[in-house]
Amino acid sequence: MSKWREVGNTLAMLLRGAGGLMKPLSRAVLLVCGAVLLVMVVLAFTRLPFDAHRALGLSGECREAPEVVVVLGGSGMPSGPELLRLQHAAALANVLIEAPVIVVHPPDTGVMRLMVAELVLRGVAPARIHPVLKCANTREQAFAVHCAFPRFAGSSIALVTAPENMYRSVRTFEKVGFSAVCGEPAWDNPMFIDLDYTHRGIGGKDWVPDVSDDTGIRYTFWNYLKLEITCLREYAAITYYWLNDWI
Repeated sequence: MSKWREVGNTLAMLLRGAGGLMKPLSRAVLLVCGAVLLVMVVLAFTRLPFDAHRALGLSGECREAPEVVVVLGGSGMPSGPELLRLQHAAALANVLIEAPVIVVHPPDTGVMRLMVAELVLRGVAPARIHPVLKCANTREQAFAVHCAFPRFAGSSIALVTAPENMYRSVRTFEKVGFSAVCGEPAWDNPMFIDLDYTHRGIGGKDWVPDVSDDTGIRYTFWNYLKLEITCLREYAAITYYWLNDWI
């Protein structure tokens, strides 16, 4: 019994020591998290998140008519981001009537079928659409397109993807050997309408703050918070790609 008592006492001593070390560490982590949250809340009241997102999307913007359209998928179908990319790709393909349209997506034949059908629905001839199903990230997508279509390595290529992914996508395709890559970001379509309403007129309580005419609090602040997360995630991905020498 004395042996097990000694083991128990030793473990209790070790736990107390670990607890003493963890307390200041936990306090430091909480302080850092609180500071980051405060900074993000403050930034959401400015236009910096919007400008950061826009800068990512405008990186490598197409200046001339490209010869090939490449749609980078990965969000599933139907989904807002995927449908938005396909809409932009179809609009571009209907202007560049000679350009082949390469659709790149992780290996899911059902999703690819829906993506191709969406392009056809929007006026792109099936013979122009070339599915590529063997990639799980942007690096693999670039390799897959280069391996499947080496003849396009010297052609001007327009990448259609989410705005925040554009900088990394263009640089990644350039890194694997494409000499003329530009970006066609799939921007959201803004609404230019009055979203004010009458707080009291629809039964708003007297003691609840009236934000009926403040779209900044109702929408812009929250949208900018989401943009901050989106941009932070993309900056982390760019750093990871840079460390791997993929861009």
